[in-house]
Amino acid sequence: MSPSRVLAAATPIQIALFITIVGFATIAGAWIFEAAGYLPCELCLKQRWAYYAGVPLAALTSLAATSGPRWLAGAGLGLLSALFLGSAIFGAYHAGVEWGFWQGPTDCTGSLSKAANMNDFMNQLNTVRVVRCDAVAIRIFGLSLAGWNAVISLGLSIVGVIGVRRSYAAA
Repeated sequence: MSPSRVLAAATPIQIALFITIVGFATIAGAWIFEAAGYLPCELCLKQRWAYYAGVPLAALTSLAATSGPRWLAGAGLGLLSALFLGSAIFGAYHAGVEWGFWQGPTDCTGSLSKAANMNDFMNQLNTVRVVRCDAVAIRIFGLSLAGWNAVISLGLSIVGVIGVRRSYAAA
């Protein structure tokens, strides 16, 4: 059975559980890459916020879909869809910074400034963050982790919209 047919038959509960599982697997994957030595930049860390909020919200939405009013499940799925759409846009922005399409934040992109003397150099060693937002740590099938975040987040957003429509259609 094709994924579109499975999704077409899914209930709001199943859709919320799907978002919970995929969201958790995605953030767990980020933690695994970090443990393997691929340190996240500042933008990478900010991209995780959607998952830190979205996974518990999706779990609560699945509970609301089982015992609460239908509008509550629809509202939760709508919030999830908006949250992950924002995450997709932010991931695409970060991927664009990595590809050099546009300038990223100045505190984590570009070249490091030269120290004027040895004391400044020693201070820089203690304060300068070495993980740059415009340098890709790893590419998987041609996409950086920021690019994959954009793809996964967009997919979760679309699934959330389908869940909203399903939730209100069942009412």
